[in-house]
Amino acid sequence: MGINPSQEIQSGTATLGIELGSTNIKAVLIGSDFTTLASGSFGWENQFIKGNWTYALDQVWTGIQSSYRVLRQQVQDQYGVALTRVGGIGISAMMHGYLAFDQEGTQLVPFRTWRNNTTAQAADALTTALGFNIPQRWSIAHFYQAVLNQEAHVPEVAFFTTLAGYVHWQLSGKKVLGIGDASGMFPIDSQIKGYDAHMLAIVDDLLHQHNLPQAHVVDLMPKPLVAGTIAGKLTPAGAKLLDVSGHLTAGAVMAPPEGDAGTGMTGTNAVRERTGNISAGTSAFSMVVLERPLQAVYRDIDLVTTPEGAAVAMVHANNCTSDINAWVDLFKQFADLIGADLEPNELYGQLFNVSATGDADCGGLLNYAYLSGENLTQIEAGRPLFVRTPNSHFTLANFIKSQVYSAFAPLKIGNDILVKQEHIPTDMMVAQGGIFRTPKIAQQILADALNTPITVMANASEGGPWGMAVLAAYAQDSRGAHDLADYLDQQVFIDAQSTTLAPKPSGVAGYDTYIHDYQVGLAAEIAAQAVGDYQASR
Repeated sequence: MGINPSQEIQSGTATLGIELGSTNIKAVLIGSDFTTLASGSFGWENQFIKGNWTYALDQVWTGIQSSYRVLRQQVQDQYGVALTRVGGIGISAMMHGYLAFDQEGTQLVPFRTWRNNTTAQAADALTTALGFNIPQRWSIAHFYQAVLNQEAHVPEVAFFTTLAGYVHWQLSGKKVLGIGDASGMFPIDSQIKGYDAHMLAIVDDLLHQHNLPQAHVVDLMPKPLVAGTIAGKLTPAGAKLLDVSGHLTAGAVMAPPEGDAGTGMTGTNAVRERTGNISAGTSAFSMVVLERPLQAVYRDIDLVTTPEGAAVAMVHANNCTSDINAWVDLFKQFADLIGADLEPNELYGQLFNVSATGDADCGGLLNYAYLSGENLTQIEAGRPLFVRTPNSHFTLANFIKSQVYSAFAPLKIGNDILVKQEHIPTDMMVAQGGIFRTPKIAQQILADALNTPITVMANASEGGPWGMAVLAAYAQDSRGAHDLADYLDQQVFIDAQSTTLAPKPSGVAGYDTYIHDYQVGLAAEIAAQAVGDYQASR
């Protein structure tokens, strides 16, 4: 017999996953067969305030509560039952960044997100001292930069964490973090499944030079936990914080809170060695689970981990789809002006499909989708830029195709290091994100860009919150002989449907031409920063 959703909901065995993405907070409720029973979402945007990309914490809770309220109402409407309890809960969010609190739990400075490129001095110093790449967006870079800046709040810091770690702490009372998310705070030792002890000692020595009251940096960070660990339970206060109607009862098992990289790996079944995945949204990242260490330190390659602590090479681009969204919104305004009532998915579909008729090299059109700075190309500040020459083949198809090409361009530049310098093999590369909602268009472009087959699963649009719900189900499950990879293979993805597209030689050659011109044209992007600086100074 099939699973009865109403019975599962009433019995309290369904599992809830919540992910705080860069533009959307989404809650997903899944059944024991891992199908989505209900969902709710809330749109939000980061704000650039006093030189800092941030989200206000009251918006965090407004978004979570709104998402859950929509999900709860959907359960009531669709199944005719009230959602009063769940078996497990998992929280995930954008990785990295800096949320700092004092001994009483008071926030000390506004949330500094992954998007900020303000920690170059600290990142460089830590990378040199540790012999390990510390990107600007990592939490330890944010903290150490605050130390170097002699910021007034630093002596008061008793705890700093990521966004997922903060929300989990408020719901469960536990200052812990999934090891994948923790690996974006501080380097992880995959043998001991914890922060690297040698590197902790080096950072302690650096901090002691500044006469800080804190003795050990490890005491300021959440404890890393591997997937499958029970990371506390939903407290009565947490239940009221999540469900303001008061119907949700406490006691649900809490999974270790993870970052969007970990949920991306889980949601695409890419946690084994030699598997990889790509997540494309406001930012984009690709991850390959390593079977051997890298031979060198690369500033464009992060070393993070799977939710079970295995080493992963990660290429992270700060920019991906935001510029596409801005241009599509412009086309929507024109459609409205002429009375063409088009739903967003239809408009994206029409524009993406016409791009398939464009030239393989986009006809000489170039686009730089930089709403923020981009570490992979050493661009310090966001200056979205579209460039063409008088002789470019300026058509709608080429324009849209250039938009999609540019979304993947920084990711391509970073991945070329793994492929051409480290010769890292992958058996499978799975992509997810809203850009793949229109069938085959972005998927084929990505396959051509990376010159490797790209698989998109039927659940690609489910994304991170579904992956986090799966991790929450895994935390509840009796693990037995299952590690996470086996659990995903044998239970979650046993009947998964997917589509794989191989790179086309003409597309590979066209994208190579595009990326060569793109890199030459970065000089124009750098020059464009002066315009923004001038406007800001007026």
